[in-house]
Amino acid sequence: MACILNIETSTTNCSVALSQDGELIALKEDNNLQYSHSERLHLYIDEVINIAQVYQHKIDAVAVSMGPGSYTGLRIGVSAAKGLCFALDLPLIAVPTLEVLARKINVNAGCIIPMLDARRMEVYSQVFDAKHHPIEALSAQILQPDSYLNFLNGQAVYFVGNANNKAKTLINHPNANFESQLPSAEQMCGLSHKKFINHDFEDLAYFEPFYLKDFIATPPGKI
Repeated sequence: MACILNIETSTTNCSVALSQDGELIALKEDNNLQYSHSERLHLYIDEVINIAQVYQHKIDAVAVSMGPGSYTGLRIGVSAAKGLCFALDLPLIAVPTLEVLARKINVNAGCIIPMLDARRMEVYSQVFDAKHHPIEALSAQILQPDSYLNFLNGQAVYFVGNANNKAKTLINHPNANFESQLPSAEQMCGLSHKKFINHDFEDLAYFEPFYLKDFIATPPGKI
């Protein structure tokens, strides 16, 4: 049996879940537009542990959403996860953020394209089939009127993420469906359990978030 603490902080949603053998047993999250992860994350970790009545020494691993996403959000989540792993001598599991986001959508056919805002008209995106298997590599793309036409012309496409408002201004296709969702630790549970079973762990000393692009400083209050 594997009890895993899952941490997701790649967007404005600060999310923590506790899972047992891949099944969710406790969840605490809040979508605060001010990016209050540094204030809330450790409180949420304590809350899910208390809700599930699981003591820290019974946790078998810590999983973190690895990116891409907000530079500051990812850094806070990864720092917290690594700190817990060092303190409790636990393995660290890293889960791709866009795969977590893709699992917010369940469909029988078509494809799923999770998209996260990357400033201006750029997005981080990846294409998955209806069974959440990746069929195109993760990339940073500038949205154009003809973006994803090779998928849209033949099937229903489900765009999910926080980049939908700007995507809608350019992507006008009858097969396009837009779902405003954010990554959540709830969808990490099955993914982190699979990695735990396969002993797919990260090197605590060297692991860093997957930013995809170099960090660009912005004025205070903007992420």
